[in-house]
Amino acid sequence: MKIVDIRATTVTMPLEAPLRHSNGAHWGRFVRTVVEVEADNGLIGLGEMGGGGQSAEAAVTGLKPYLVGHDPARTEALRWMLANPTASLYNNRTQLLAAIEFACLDLQGRELGVPVHELLGGKVRDRVEFASYLFFRHPADDGTGEIRTAEQLVEHARALVDEHGFRVHKLKGGVFPPDYERECFRALAEAFPGHRVRFDPNGAFSVEEAIRFARGIEDLDNDYLEDPTWGLNGMRRVRENTPIPLATNTVVVNFEQLAANVLDPAVDVILLDTTFWGGIRPCIKAAGVCETFQLGVAVHSSGELGIQLATMLHLGAVVPNLAFAADAHYHHLRDDIIVGGKLPYDGGTIAVPEAPGLGVELDRDKLAEYAELFRELGPYPYDRDPARPDWYPLLPNTDWADPS
Repeated sequence: MKIVDIRATTVTMPLEAPLRHSNGAHWGRFVRTVVEVEADNGLIGLGEMGGGGQSAEAAVTGLKPYLVGHDPARTEALRWMLANPTASLYNNRTQLLAAIEFACLDLQGRELGVPVHELLGGKVRDRVEFASYLFFRHPADDGTGEIRTAEQLVEHARALVDEHGFRVHKLKGGVFPPDYERECFRALAEAFPGHRVRFDPNGAFSVEEAIRFARGIEDLDNDYLEDPTWGLNGMRRVRENTPIPLATNTVVVNFEQLAANVLDPAVDVILLDTTFWGGIRPCIKAAGVCETFQLGVAVHSSGELGIQLATMLHLGAVVPNLAFAADAHYHHLRDDIIVGGKLPYDGGTIAVPEAPGLGVELDRDKLAEYAELFRELGPYPYDRDPARPDWYPLLPNTDWADPS
């Protein structure tokens, strides 16, 4: 095969309600860019990346001179063509590379008639378990969906358990004062005996606050405490002062940082993201390093639609040392841009796709519908909160939202 064209379409996908986090909020929608890589045999491979608009579309189509005429099976060459580390000092294309890698693996699988996991060594599990990714939420435009109190949080989690069967629960924090969030987290854990929990304030706490927070939840059945503070040294200091394993998707996101963490451990569990690491294959390489040095591995969520979710499922299928449930924002979505709609949960798990390639097909009508919605609504500032228009966080943060 040879690549003959590449196209990008930005879409807006509505959420049940705006999701709050330490830097601001997702304003009731995700903005994603769908990438299509067409080969000379008429097959089209699918990719996806976060963000969107004219800049993302221009960045993707700007790769045409690199890609047209390239064999999509040569994914290792693509890494150097698009994301050479010295060139990336000036033009960081890691997330672009990931979207192209997804599409090239999809093309290979479609051409050979096999699912992507067969190209990656073969699956060791048929289904991937997921956690109920929970957020404090602003109410939606119709007034529904707010999560501000412990009671609302537990009620929402119970509805997700009843509908999807989750047995692991992750709470995104860093929004309200730490003592308030700790009590909400404790209420969540105590409402589901026998389930496991994890907490993630996105690095918003000082080291000392993170240690204090950790000591207040050490009796719970914690998978890990994710990014309680910022930086490898800060995480190392917290790790020295709590028995709870620490996890990250922010301070170990490449192989140099992974090597530093092996030499002087600061993090116990590496959250691999198929976008942030530059594709599925780099995540598998990183998982191998983690297996060698007995670091834990989980799969991180970056606000994916069905295409990237499929990459997470193929990754989860082939990594033997995936000891934790994966994260996914997926249950917050109102719809998807793949044929058949959203992939279903069963018992807190999603089945690994078995159709050729990534195993998902693009719904052209949905793509057009949500591309039009993006043109109507435009982007939103991820690092701002619609309820606090003049606010921005410091690091460590001390200016918390008022839970009352």
